[in-house]
Amino acid sequence: MREWQIKRRERTRQLIELGGLVVKAGLVELADDDRATLYGAFLTVAAKLRGEDREQALVLWKRKGKRAFGADGESYTG
Repeated sequence: MREWQIKRRERTRQLIELGGLVVKAGLVELADDDRATLYGAFLTVAAKLRGEDREQALVLWKRKGKRAFGADGESYTG
């Protein structure tokens, strides 16, 4: 398999997994499947991560995510 094919498959897998997280968090239903709303929310998160509270937000969100994975019986691999 060519290198570009491997990279494409890796990227596709990453996008599918990230989309799955959006669905798993319930964001699709909560935003009525409105892509502009979801994108705006992601931009808000990105702005927060560019700000002074970056480290605090990362710690809080990671802890919350690990707990949610644990509650679902899934393993965290990040």
